[in-house]
Amino acid sequence: MKYSILLITGMVFMNTLLAQDMKNFKLYNPYEKVDSALKIAVAEAKKENKHVFVQIGGNWCVWCARFNDFVTKDAQLDSAMHANYIVYHMNYSKENMNKPVLEKLGFPQRFGFPVFIVLDQKGNRLHTQNSAYLEEDKSYSKRRVLEFFDNWGPKALDKNQYKNY
Repeated sequence: MKYSILLITGMVFMNTLLAQDMKNFKLYNPYEKVDSALKIAVAEAKKENKHVFVQIGGNWCVWCARFNDFVTKDAQLDSAMHANYIVYHMNYSKENMNKPVLEKLGFPQRFGFPVFIVLDQKGNRLHTQNSAYLEEDKSYSKRRVLEFFDNWGPKALDKNQYKNY
């Protein structure tokens, strides 16, 4: 009985912390003009010889918050992400679903949220990533996320890397 009470108390405490964290989670701007923002991100990517990493989700999305925390609080992941990508957080919410842009991107919302898009330096979609494949337990797999960042970065898609193959 004592262990049941401790377990329930712990679960309530964790849910309260998560609810408080979600109240402060404001990564996405529902009112941003996504077309313009993506053009700016693509121009920056071209200038810096990077790709654009688009994380689509909303301030309501617990897995979006988890992914953002996971990659930004780990120095190796944060470095790998910023070395290869210009990062853009595209909103999907009741205030603004950005349907025209999602259509141009091949309806990535079919995978749930967050969903990740990799764009090249011309704004062409290279890859759509279902985030579920990067998950591990109630978080993400560092190995899988690093592999994803490496496999879709500009260096991995540079034909000069494969001259000897």
